[in-house]
Amino acid sequence: MKNFWNDLKKPIFCLAPMADVTDCAFRKMIAHHGKPDIFWTEFVSADGLAHPEAREKLLIDLKYSETEHPIVAQIFGSNADNIREASALCKKLGFDGIDINMGCPDRLIEKQGSGAAMIKTPAKAREIIRAAKEGAGGLPVSVKTRIGYNKNEIDKWVSELLSEDIAALTVHLRTRKEMSNVPAHWDLMKSVIEIRNKINPKILILGNGDAESVADAKNKIEETGCDGVMLGRAIFGNPWLFAGRTPSLKEKLEVMIEHTKLFEELLGGLKNFAIMKKHYKAYVNGFDGAKELRMKLMEAENASEVASITNDFLAQI
Repeated sequence: MKNFWNDLKKPIFCLAPMADVTDCAFRKMIAHHGKPDIFWTEFVSADGLAHPEAREKLLIDLKYSETEHPIVAQIFGSNADNIREASALCKKLGFDGIDINMGCPDRLIEKQGSGAAMIKTPAKAREIIRAAKEGAGGLPVSVKTRIGYNKNEIDKWVSELLSEDIAALTVHLRTRKEMSNVPAHWDLMKSVIEIRNKINPKILILGNGDAESVADAKNKIEETGCDGVMLGRAIFGNPWLFAGRTPSLKEKLEVMIEHTKLFEELLGGLKNFAIMKKHYKAYVNGFDGAKELRMKLMEAENASEVASITNDFLAQI
């Protein structure tokens, strides 16, 4: 089985998985306007994927277009059997890799012993990685996590993860307790690299947190020696992020319409249209008349209304 990670040129720039943000419609937009080196899906419950009744509803979160390869399916869970089964399903669906979320701070996820709760149970985390590899049938398995739970636990926690034969480790450089309320601790990345070099130099290390642009990400890579950076919030309202270009206002608003039509086409009836409204806050920002346009868009109920409202605005500028 081919490991796509081996074919990537460094530095590596990838799109962070974000629930109700990086769905198949938004990713398809990004693939067209500025493709990263790797896409991740939104994270999906392995427990749900392992049960036929729940699986049907969750498969929409694993929908992707052929333009998105290489694409990694991100799953979470603390039941090894379900992780194994979910990984086998992801292989069957044609994904290029599987990533295990061991960093999400959501309390409902943690109650299941998943996400950031895994930091408290290193032995269980290692069991989950092994189960994923068994189910993946040769697909590369990676992990996304944080530097610790309540405090910096890099030495112990990262060492445990790197002792398993994973393809890559993405480290969000904050603790679970810090959420996203403090600046990311990029100064700690060199320690992560040192640990990696001692345990398994082949494992790729990606940093995550506060990267504002590809240029900023490049600086962070040069300063710390990591192999790549995962960008998240910087993608809001900016499908051109990985292309490194700045669109005109007209182009930006036209792409917002395109994004909305794609959402309706691919996810209409399956996901709430209100999900698009967080994107409008990002697309419609920082120009004369933005507030008024944004308020009108918040009232829109479908793609045709969004197109009509936006085209009326564009006709007046």
